[in-house]
Amino acid sequence: MAKERRRAVLELLQRPGNARCADCGAPDPDWASYTLGVFICLSCSGIHRNIPQVSKVKSVRLDAWEEAQVEFMASHGNDVARDTYESKVPPFYYRPTFSDCQLLREQWIRAKYERQEFTHPDKQEPYSAGYREGFLWKRGRDNGQFLSRKFVLTEREGSLKYFNRNDAKEPKAIMKIEHLNATFQPAKIGHPHGLQVTYLKDNSTRNIFVYHEDGKEIVDWFNALRAARFHYLQVAFPGASDADLVPKLSRNYLKEGYMEKTGPKQTEGFRKRWFTMDDRRLMYFKDPLDAFARGEVFIGSRESGYTVLDGLPPSTQGHHWPHGITIVTPERRFLLACETETEQRAWVEAFRKVVDRPMLPQEYAVEAHFKHKP
Repeated sequence: MAKERRRAVLELLQRPGNARCADCGAPDPDWASYTLGVFICLSCSGIHRNIPQVSKVKSVRLDAWEEAQVEFMASHGNDVARDTYESKVPPFYYRPTFSDCQLLREQWIRAKYERQEFTHPDKQEPYSAGYREGFLWKRGRDNGQFLSRKFVLTEREGSLKYFNRNDAKEPKAIMKIEHLNATFQPAKIGHPHGLQVTYLKDNSTRNIFVYHEDGKEIVDWFNALRAARFHYLQVAFPGASDADLVPKLSRNYLKEGYMEKTGPKQTEGFRKRWFTMDDRRLMYFKDPLDAFARGEVFIGSRESGYTVLDGLPPSTQGHHWPHGITIVTPERRFLLACETETEQRAWVEAFRKVVDRPMLPQEYAVEAHFKHKP
């Protein structure tokens, strides 16, 4: 009987919607919440274990199943749960995947099942109201210390501001929603709730690094920023559908890591720098947590004269790392070197994805304003 019940649960995985984790979309879920009626992956099952008052989990293949539990799973399943617990997810709300950080996946699961934010829209006020203020720990630009700073997000003004003192009349910085991006960077920032916010200042990228001890708070900030971007883009592109706008709300970097680079004359030695590929901007920093890039390179499309080559010109000297990459732009060549072949392949793949993509009309404008920096 026990084997038959387990086989019956396994057969439920073949039903539409059950072949992927209900929470992060990972393929071949091996676990189930027998109180919520969903099939989930091992990683999400660990999060479900932390909310035992809502969700109780079992291994589909290893645990014993009672008849009533099998019947409950059969009458529910991922599609039914989605219709219930995700019925009112705002279009701007970030739905994490299995490649996202633990924090985003945990808060998505808690928002769905524990707080039931997407069945009761009144609970969405922290990120839907169009205005949010509060304190975040912000990394100091010069000394690297995290200090508590007041942040104010206002959709009406189209900006995110922060203040160095609680009683300050004027903000230390005003970040326009139009040019703002936010991406979770726990490893880089050294905190599981670490968020990197970037904005354009004089057409150069500026980074700030923040966190909040409370996971819900920082994810609410993240979704409030996405909501502000969504409403800004709805006005800027009145004919665009939600499906067109949602991918533009925030973006993760295509690739980050250390490479060596040389200057424009290609006669000075190579220096190790931290590189970030953000859409078509390749930025390099002395340190991963620098506020400003040392330089930025625009990478256009093949049709516009941009190519990526394996290796370096034969006469190149001064690089310590053996695996070279040459980026050819209409103005000059950029010579880079990676420590390992694996890293070189990953960078070349990231660059080629960008080069192979045709440029959008607005990207030509960015290219025209772009100053290639040494």
